[in-house]
Amino acid sequence: MNFQNHTVEKIGGTSMSRVSELLEPLFRAPTPDYNRIFVVSAFGGITDLLLEHKKSGKPGVYAHFADETEGHGWHGALSKVEEAMREAQDAVLDHSADRTEARDFLRERMEGARSCLIDLQRLCSYGHFRLSQHMGQTRELLSGLGEAHSAFVTTLRLRRAGVNARFVDLSGWRDDRELSLEERIKDGLADVDLTTEMPIVTGYAQCREGLMNEFDRGYSEVTFSQIAALSKAREAIIHKEFHLSSADPKLVGAENVRKLGHTNYDVADQLANMGMEAIHPTAAKALRQAEVPLRVTNAFEPEDPGTLIDEAEAEKGVAEMVTGLEVYALELFEQDMVGVKGYDARTLDLLKRFDIRIVSKTSNANTITHYLDAPLSRVRQLVAKLNESYPNAEAHIRSAAIVSVIGRDLRGLHVLERGLGALRKAGVDVISAHQTTRTVDAQFVIPREDFNKSVKTLHDTFMGKAETALKSAA
Repeated sequence: MNFQNHTVEKIGGTSMSRVSELLEPLFRAPTPDYNRIFVVSAFGGITDLLLEHKKSGKPGVYAHFADETEGHGWHGALSKVEEAMREAQDAVLDHSADRTEARDFLRERMEGARSCLIDLQRLCSYGHFRLSQHMGQTRELLSGLGEAHSAFVTTLRLRRAGVNARFVDLSGWRDDRELSLEERIKDGLADVDLTTEMPIVTGYAQCREGLMNEFDRGYSEVTFSQIAALSKAREAIIHKEFHLSSADPKLVGAENVRKLGHTNYDVADQLANMGMEAIHPTAAKALRQAEVPLRVTNAFEPEDPGTLIDEAEAEKGVAEMVTGLEVYALELFEQDMVGVKGYDARTLDLLKRFDIRIVSKTSNANTITHYLDAPLSRVRQLVAKLNESYPNAEAHIRSAAIVSVIGRDLRGLHVLERGLGALRKAGVDVISAHQTTRTVDAQFVIPREDFNKSVKTLHDTFMGKAETALKSAA
């Protein structure tokens, strides 16, 4: 790759489903600006059908295949995905020749995947082979179907609109080479001429490292960031359906939110921890180390520069965002904990084994509390194991929520003091509150039923209301 002064840009699944609306504002058809690489996600909802629903956990093809070594429930799930993909491509493509080509592409991929799963299931019916040993590769195979489909369909639509688009498939379909992620990216973009071509690249990349194994559903942003870092992009851009704003407008009112405009990677990491990813933390790390700035824009407002994320520090202490998420508070109490080193190690091992994410953690002499982002059923399994490991301890879980005030530099704002006062005045009984010495966020643990009220209260406290801002301006 020998590119210069180019950008690498990513489009998420929801925006991909509206790609026809982006032909002129984003891709600038029919007279496009080249020197741009686009990395695309699957069309909205497709990856949920291929794997499992990201929020509800409703099983997709992968989950059905994993659970039914004897049955064929996954066949119906795969047929459902194929139907959804056909509907998605027909909504994007309006020329009969393009629709025919897309249907042929889809049929070849889906029949190939079906044959592969049938063969794997047959192989694992023998005692020497275990299906569980192949589920990682199966998840990778299914993930790649969604991105390859959306990239191919988008390429067809752009060509029809006068853009010299090029389909770049990193999914490793029928490729028996064992390449690293870097090798896969360089191989896919090796002979691309960015001055005359616009690559449309799959967000999933098949590689020796196994993206799904390490990053699961965050793989497309990792691919995106690696392309930007390896190609030394001038800027990495993520196109969303909304601006990166100071809070959810549904909670605080659209008239009260403000676009961030400029922030840094520290804030991006805190947002990711709160489940509101501007970018996957690993992807952010790659861009940060390569000194590639990230811009988050609203794809449907191309004239707006969006929010720039780089290494710049704030000129003064300022709160930039209020956000949060629902959690479960796991409290482990044992009198014998006092003075014992490494007491928490067993708990951390179990959290890793059950694939439970820790959002925050507090402790005192005999109590450790982990705030967890995971389904209740999995947390209950963890508690059962903890009771086995610590027979003299008491482990309890309670539903809660964390609301966080985030900013590049919160020094001098007295966030804990002012936040606690505002929440008390609003009638919220705060369970706990804490702030690290890095002063990029302050967290308030509250009853789950007070989540919406708390976000609005803290946003009004640190960002003000629309009418207040107008009076100040006057």
